[in-house]
Amino acid sequence: MESKKESHYQRLPSYYNQQLFGVNFREHPELYRVGKGEQGVLMVEPYKSEILPHWRFKDPETAAVSSEKIYDMFLEYLQIHDFVGADMARKFLQMGYTRARRYANHKSGRKYTHNPQHETTAEAEKKARTDALLPLDPDPVKAAAAAIFKQKWVAARENIFYRQLMAEHKAKYEK
Repeated sequence: MESKKESHYQRLPSYYNQQLFGVNFREHPELYRVGKGEQGVLMVEPYKSEILPHWRFKDPETAAVSSEKIYDMFLEYLQIHDFVGADMARKFLQMGYTRARRYANHKSGRKYTHNPQHETTAEAEKKARTDALLPLDPDPVKAAAAAIFKQKWVAARENIFYRQLMAEHKAKYEK
């Protein structure tokens, strides 16, 4: 019988099947893959530990301070040609937008109804994805916070030097 951890890795995209927890990506950038969207954002150290303490989206004021700090970190990583750090900062900006947007749409932060009796099995996860979508319950404060993060995320994503470093990283390590 396989453990929960083993089954978890089998459900992840192939890159994440590698057990990457405990890897120092600053020392081993060759192991880093860009992935889609926010993939791996909470797995890539030491960047997660450097950026996460600054990630907040409670309200527009908090989001402005947070997104500015993370964007400054993004620029600092670019300045030292640290693509992995820059990509992680970009992912945290994107995640600030998506999480704030989710809370803007649903005050509970959940998109679907939740049955606490569901187990954490693959079947239960499939059931959870097919549960009823919760009705929208707009929160203009979180929507404003999301807009602030989106502006910084787009600026990071479209940064020409970031895009150049990404192309170089992919050419060198993601063949």
